[in-house]
Amino acid sequence: MVMQQSLLTCSGVVFALYLHHVIRAIEVPLDPNIQSELSQPPTITEQSVKDYIVDPRDNIFIECEAKGNPIPTFSWTRNGKFFNVAKDPKVSMQRRSGTLVIDFRGGGRPEDYEGEYQCSARNEYGTALSSKILLQVSRSPLWPKEHLDLVEIDEGSPLTLKCNPPPGLPPPVIFWMSSSMEPIHQDKRVSQGQNGDLYFSNVMLQDAQTDYSCNARFHFTHTIQQKNPYTLKVQTKNPHNETSFRNHTDMYSARGVMETTPSFMYPYGTSSNQIVLRGVDLLLECIASGVPAPDIMWYKKGGELPTDKTKLENFNKALRITNVSEEDSGEYFCLASNKMGSIRHTISVRVKAAPYWLDEPQNLILAPGEDGRLVCRANGNPKPTIQWLVNGEPIESAPPNPSREVAGDTIVFRDTQIGSSAVYQCNASNEHGYLLANAFVSVLDVPPRILAPRNQLIKVIQYNRTLLDCPFFGSPIPTLRWFKNGQGSALDGENYQRHENGSLEINMARKEDQGIYTCVATNILGKAENQVRLEIKDPTRIVRGPEDLIVKRGSMVRLDCRIKHDSTLKLTVAWLKDDTPLYIGNRMKKEDDGLIIYGVAEKDQGDYTCVASTELDKDSAKAFLTVLERPERPRDLELTDLAERSVRLTWIPGDDNNSPITDYVVQFEEDKFQPGSWHNHSRYPGSVNSAVLRLSPYVNYQFRVIAVNEVGSSLPSLPSERYHTIGASPEINPTGVRGAGTQKNNMEITWTPLNATQAYGPNLRYIVNWRQRDTRDSWSNETVRTTRHVVWNTPIYVPYEIKVQAENDFGRAPEPDVIIGYSGEDYPKAAPTDIRLKVINSTAVSLQWSRVYPDTIQGQLKEYRAYFWRESSLLKNLWVSKKRQSVGFVGDRPRGLVSRLFPYSNYKLEMVVVNGRGDGPRSEIKEFTTPEGVPSAPRYIRIRQPNLETITLEWDHPEHPNGILTGYNLRYQAFNGSKMGRTLVETFSPNQTRFTLKRTDPISRYRFFLRARTQVGDGESIVEESPAPLNEATPTPGTVPTGGGAATLLPTTTVSLTSTTAIATTTITTAATTTTTTTTVSGTAATTQSAPTATTRREFATNGSSIWNVKAFTNSNWANITWSHNFSAGTDFVVEYITSNNTVRSIPVKAQTPSSVQLADLTPGMTYQLWVFPKWSSPSKTSYITFTTSSAYTKNHVDIATQGWFIGLMCAIALLVLILLIVCFIKRSRGGKYPVREKVEVLDHEDHKVDDPSFDYSDEDNKEPPGSHTSLDGTIKQESDDSLVDYGEGGEGQFNEDGSFIGQYTVKKDKEETEGNESSEATSPVNAIYSLA
Repeated sequence: MVMQQSLLTCSGVVFALYLHHVIRAIEVPLDPNIQSELSQPPTITEQSVKDYIVDPRDNIFIECEAKGNPIPTFSWTRNGKFFNVAKDPKVSMQRRSGTLVIDFRGGGRPEDYEGEYQCSARNEYGTALSSKILLQVSRSPLWPKEHLDLVEIDEGSPLTLKCNPPPGLPPPVIFWMSSSMEPIHQDKRVSQGQNGDLYFSNVMLQDAQTDYSCNARFHFTHTIQQKNPYTLKVQTKNPHNETSFRNHTDMYSARGVMETTPSFMYPYGTSSNQIVLRGVDLLLECIASGVPAPDIMWYKKGGELPTDKTKLENFNKALRITNVSEEDSGEYFCLASNKMGSIRHTISVRVKAAPYWLDEPQNLILAPGEDGRLVCRANGNPKPTIQWLVNGEPIESAPPNPSREVAGDTIVFRDTQIGSSAVYQCNASNEHGYLLANAFVSVLDVPPRILAPRNQLIKVIQYNRTLLDCPFFGSPIPTLRWFKNGQGSALDGENYQRHENGSLEINMARKEDQGIYTCVATNILGKAENQVRLEIKDPTRIVRGPEDLIVKRGSMVRLDCRIKHDSTLKLTVAWLKDDTPLYIGNRMKKEDDGLIIYGVAEKDQGDYTCVASTELDKDSAKAFLTVLERPERPRDLELTDLAERSVRLTWIPGDDNNSPITDYVVQFEEDKFQPGSWHNHSRYPGSVNSAVLRLSPYVNYQFRVIAVNEVGSSLPSLPSERYHTIGASPEINPTGVRGAGTQKNNMEITWTPLNATQAYGPNLRYIVNWRQRDTRDSWSNETVRTTRHVVWNTPIYVPYEIKVQAENDFGRAPEPDVIIGYSGEDYPKAAPTDIRLKVINSTAVSLQWSRVYPDTIQGQLKEYRAYFWRESSLLKNLWVSKKRQSVGFVGDRPRGLVSRLFPYSNYKLEMVVVNGRGDGPRSEIKEFTTPEGVPSAPRYIRIRQPNLETITLEWDHPEHPNGILTGYNLRYQAFNGSKMGRTLVETFSPNQTRFTLKRTDPISRYRFFLRARTQVGDGESIVEESPAPLNEATPTPGTVPTGGGAATLLPTTTVSLTSTTAIATTTITTAATTTTTTTTVSGTAATTQSAPTATTRREFATNGSSIWNVKAFTNSNWANITWSHNFSAGTDFVVEYITSNNTVRSIPVKAQTPSSVQLADLTPGMTYQLWVFPKWSSPSKTSYITFTTSSAYTKNHVDIATQGWFIGLMCAIALLVLILLIVCFIKRSRGGKYPVREKVEVLDHEDHKVDDPSFDYSDEDNKEPPGSHTSLDGTIKQESDDSLVDYGEGGEGQFNEDGSFIGQYTVKKDKEETEGNESSEATSPVNAIYSLA
């Protein structure tokens, strides 16, 4: 026996191994192109349900769809016999389909077509069968005619009203209503059973108030049929009205109804049986009678009810268990109980099962010579029987097939050959139903085919797992191998893993795994291959993500998100707020490496997530932004502990909005003196919410509280209730009492009044007392309610004693202090005498005078005041301003000093006494003269380098000569880096304003110190350095050559050569001795501008505020400076610049976007260093730009004064001018007229030429007009003596009645000194300056 068991075990293992071997069958891909090329037996794809109920009013459609290659044909059987569709005109099959259509539009009875239908689909490789479809027509029969008698029953008895609906297909839905179509109210006493009957556990008198009708609703016809209604008559022992018993504690005993124990109305008896099929719902029902109505409880014997699929219905009278399985078999019992007792009913439940699949047979595709099997296993209760069919016929009656073997629920195929294709049906059935499944066996021979697209590109992130797909098909099943870069052995093991579906898995993709992979599929019929290119990409990583921040409302915040990713992949950066996409509005700015939020608001608080993604991967980083906001207002103010001078105020704090409350400010308002005006009362720490407030008498208080945190103050709370304190007499008197006259005969007494908390009572008034000091006069007094009182008819400037006392209806304040006031002043009556002056230097004189007597002052002496004015200058023809100036000497003093005078001028001076009323009479006028002084520095110095051998200097006269100029001193020194040469000195006459220096070498630069001098000495110096030689001005990374000069930047800066106003293009041509610079400018500017220069970004604050893109657009004497910034509105900036002679100037600028400022009065050809920084910061040593203004002249001029032809021409012109002058002199001497308008027009024309920097005669071919010469700056100057000074602006010219000048040529002393003078309006280099003073 043991040996036999061992043999059976061994044979079972062998069979199992064989089945495992044959289970690997070929799967046909879903690719339509593949399927269209392969032969395939039929397969049923769609069919109608087994129990098919149809609406008799509609046409009938019985579905049957199938697929196969070739396309299958269809046939039908009805009730087991062939159904000839062609013979019945009402029946047809749809095209390319097996679906039956039965059309009743021409008449006919649907009931004639009821029966069992089955569809067959066949082609040359087999036949497939549908399930048997039972076709039934829906029925809704009428209710049988019946007469229902009156139902009479005693109150408290049970009652069942039968429904007995007509049988329908499908069964109707039952519900009970009254004849008035009102639903019958149901509860645990009255309810409808599952069979449709209406059950009364006990009948009450109110049940007879309506009739009862059973209604059936049929699904397909959507009709409702109503049974004749029941009429109910209830016999009662107590016919009183129902309402008289509603509040009785025991309604049944009050009505005389006997209470009874429960008994079952359904089901009957103590036990019953119920059979249910697996997979459907089990419904158990227990309905009991009794007085009062019993409660129902459900239990399962030996276990718990399955809570996950158990549901109590119909007031606990029904138990539903959904989707029943074999485990739900057993005994269930229901327990009906009331206060009289209980009863139970046991229901034995058995679960049966129609057949269900364990292993449904699947289609089998084999290659010639291969083995396979079909398995059909099913279960049920009772155990189903298995029957095999082939092409719709029982397998026993089918032609024999030596390669096929049937073993119960399994068919085994061995060494299959072409032509063995067929469709097999498995039928599993028992008494409760059946299952039918089709599975075909198809024998194919197909060479290998690769199903993936050719030459795929696969991208994968480094160190990630990836799959290289190579789906294939063939019969027999091909073998698949992978190769890398077309060489080497097949890939398998280590980092590679091959799958049966052809995919190659790389567990961890590395850079060395990048390359071209080839998959090769092979079977006995051939081979196929495909290539896949694999690229390894760097991962996307957030190297610096946002951090949790706490910021104040209204500030700016930056959330970082710096990302490192593969440069060959497109990067997308998105921001989320609270896990939803963030809307980037006007207040937000998304940058490459972060997010900036301006003016942070409370709604900005939350989680911010930066998501960086490419097509292959993504990374994210999250941070929480906390916004500190002003606190919410306190609420619920309450006044307690009310006393005469105090009260306790309590409040509930509001939300602190993430910033702790540091203080509470208590404010009050009173409604007598300043109603509606709130005042601070006291301040308390943020840790308290209650305080005792000190109060003043007679104030009707109302309080409110303001919370304060680090961000700011909350809104005030709602006001508290009012509290009025009792009155008292004032405790203090007014402050700030003073007396002073507003006129010479009065004294006005003023004071600071008491406020609402100092009045202490009603009718506040002030008692004003006054009397002259040092007299024994009695006090005068006046009671007023205002804050001032005027005393009239007072002597001039007399001291008074003054007192002001407060008083209200409760009494007076304490005695006030006495203060001293004065009556009104009058003008002084005397002037200072014996005034003596002494000249100290060229700009100051000392004064001495005799003081006036005190009684002539008539008031309080403020000062002695000196009035002085410049009468004239000692320099002839110099117009001066005679504006009066003054200097005060405070106090009673006899001497003083007058300074800030002009040297070399005539002055006049007079003095007065000043008191509180004003100036007294004026003293006699004194005259004095200031001596010569040293001159100021020359106005400018211009340095040009026309070639490598010379340097040309040009300068202008001092703005303030302060005397007669005697010449100029020039000190200069060569330097090269830190090496300095010796200092040389040159002296020039006062008429000379130009100097040419011969360079000792072409490399060194020069520093020049120029001073003007008078007889007194040398004046201030102006310092300038020569620019770098042009051969050194080759553009470098730090230099931009432009028409206006070189704009030099530090190594940390960058240069921008584009601008919206000017674009400068510079060409430099170097010859043996000269360098010519040609500048072409296009744009909107009318004059030549240099290209802009720009700094890099400079940050000034931890929040990222910065200044960048600083640009300078330069001309000869001005520069436009622009810059960009992200500071808040209202930020003050400072633009600071330094000239090459170390003169520092700064300009304040208000913030704009972008910001700009214009620097005016710059020196042509000067180099400047410039900083831009916030007012609260300081300039950086490295963050500056340098720019050079352009020279006023853009071409070198040949000195034509040395040319022979020019000398001859000048001699001829001079002779002609001399003749014209003699003629004009004779004509004027005879009273000739000279039109003023003509003269002015000539002068205006010349002034226009001089003022306009674009009016430049720099072309050597231009010819000068007769009587003119070329000045040093290249403009045309008229050599006429008719200057504005000659016309009398200096005070010496006079007009005739006809408008002509008289004596217009009276000032000609220095005519020969006009050579080299740059102004056409002066006759000498000195007077030219004076005429502009």
